[in-house]
Amino acid sequence: MVDPSLNSLTDVDPAEAESTRRPRRRPARADLLALGAYVLLGVFVCLNYWGDVTGRVSSHLPTDHSWFEWLFAHGAYSVRHLENPLFTARQNAPDGVNMMANTSLLGVTLPLAPLTMLLGTQVMYALYLGAALAATAGTGYWMLSRHLVRSRAAAFVGGAFLGFAPGIIHHANGQPNFVSNFLLPLIVVRVLSLGEPGRWRRNGLVLGALVAYQIFINEEMLLLTALACLVIVLAYAVQRPRATRAAAGTFLAGLGVAGGLALLLTAYPIWFQFNGPQSYRGLQGGVFHNWGEDLVAFVTFARDTWAGDPAVEKTIGLTEQNTWFGWPLVLLSVVALVLLVRRSLATRIVAVLIVVFSVAAIGPWVRFNGVETGVRGPWSYVSDDLPLVEMMMPTRLTLVVAAAVGVLLALTWDAAHRQGRPVADRPRVPAQRTAEAAPATSAEPAEPAEPAAPAAPAAARRRWLRPVGYAAVALAVLPLFPRPLPAQQIDPPPHFITAGGWRPYVPAGRTLVPVPIPSNVHGLPTLRWSALTGQEFPVPGGYFIGPNELGEGVFGAPNRPTSSLIYSTMDSGTVPALTDENRRQAVEDLRFWRASVVVLGAHPREAVLRELVTALLGPPQRVDDVWVWDVRALVG
Repeated sequence: MVDPSLNSLTDVDPAEAESTRRPRRRPARADLLALGAYVLLGVFVCLNYWGDVTGRVSSHLPTDHSWFEWLFAHGAYSVRHLENPLFTARQNAPDGVNMMANTSLLGVTLPLAPLTMLLGTQVMYALYLGAALAATAGTGYWMLSRHLVRSRAAAFVGGAFLGFAPGIIHHANGQPNFVSNFLLPLIVVRVLSLGEPGRWRRNGLVLGALVAYQIFINEEMLLLTALACLVIVLAYAVQRPRATRAAAGTFLAGLGVAGGLALLLTAYPIWFQFNGPQSYRGLQGGVFHNWGEDLVAFVTFARDTWAGDPAVEKTIGLTEQNTWFGWPLVLLSVVALVLLVRRSLATRIVAVLIVVFSVAAIGPWVRFNGVETGVRGPWSYVSDDLPLVEMMMPTRLTLVVAAAVGVLLALTWDAAHRQGRPVADRPRVPAQRTAEAAPATSAEPAEPAEPAAPAAPAAARRRWLRPVGYAAVALAVLPLFPRPLPAQQIDPPPHFITAGGWRPYVPAGRTLVPVPIPSNVHGLPTLRWSALTGQEFPVPGGYFIGPNELGEGVFGAPNRPTSSLIYSTMDSGTVPALTDENRRQAVEDLRFWRASVVVLGAHPREAVLRELVTALLGPPQRVDDVWVWDVRALVG
């Protein structure tokens, strides 16, 4: 609901903004240097993976890491076999998995399927993770440099924070869907341009296409962006009522076009998500509803930053480190808001975003330094049965706060950049162009601005503010420079699996049952067997969210008697006394899974697991480097 260049959100003179606008077709050298720096930083963050890309996974979220490797294999499998990517039977056989009802990253895995087939899932995962971080920083830089700030250095700092903020790096430990935010700055810019006169159709079509694509990357981040845009528009409307009324019709028309196109492009996938096979309604028990942000987390350095301490998270408690800005950045943000809020509409909107989403992220109870205080938070007044709300994790609302802080850093650096520079020395444009660049709603009261032409001595006296501002921003963000993501070694899959020794045992329509059976808690290595072989054989169980008997979402497949027996034996380290009923249930479970072979590879509990399965199914064969139970004759 603002003018095309978004100048009405800043304290920059429209004439100055017009005169410093770069050609869109030829990026400036500063732009190329910024993008190059982001790429190098993305490589640096993933450095530990590249040391042994085929043998390392995330130390913090190894199961999530393996799940996303599996997703890249799913994209490649769907393209190679021309199968519906919205559903798969290669996991959780025979029921399958609704991929739209899970974080499936289809907007990435499908177009990158040829590279996945060429490079393999492990290389593709590490390559994409670093690229997604850099791409998000790059689009953030574009948004800031083209629409909000004059200084390319300011845009670089803000873009770097948008792409590599502590909360984003935290999610990079196995959750690339939360670092794939490269479309979000483009969506925000397009929303704020919907009020542009005469271009509502074009702006609406572009926004609709972006929104539709983002649905296939991360719906949760799209929802957070939509909430942030709603707050931005409302905050703008309160402070610019006349401009809002003048642009409301155009804005709503563009919004209607965007919504119509997005619905047209995603109607069937969204229907499939909520009504297709293996769909569900909410999560059992509102599992995420209590994950609020600890107040101390805001001033704490994140674990994966140079100033961070891994031991701190044990004090504050298990929570995603979506804020964890550290006290210098919090202090700088407060000072910057106080100094800039009066003169800049953009800063005032950023302040509203920070306050609204920080409060909303507290959750149902206020927590301080890991202790629940007993003070009710905002989520205590919200039912966990509400659609969408039931799936939300309050702490993730602070990802909007992180984005707002990134914009604030850019605005702060840009304000320092202008200190001590006389307006008379700034580039000028003809009066006609100045009039064209001004917002159409010029009747609206103007923002307080700097004097039109301050005397040179007065400007010189303020030059000391520029290095002070630069230093303040640098001291606040340098402690948050990310460390390379920690990685751990993982055993390679058995040669029997990678060399295709399993093929004679698994005819079409049957499954390979790995021991332990993959689940959200157990069986991480065996899930990777499926991913690293291109999902050429289906497996029971898996790592996903699916429905229970009541239609509520639960993590993983409902345990059957045999899978429960395997997991309890792993946990205890001893084989329980078995009965004929246990053996009958094992055969029944194998029939349900449509099993043709049971395979046990190297495992810390290999001896006890072999003893258990032998007691259930009879003696195995040693084939290559695994134990094999051919159960085709047993299950029929």
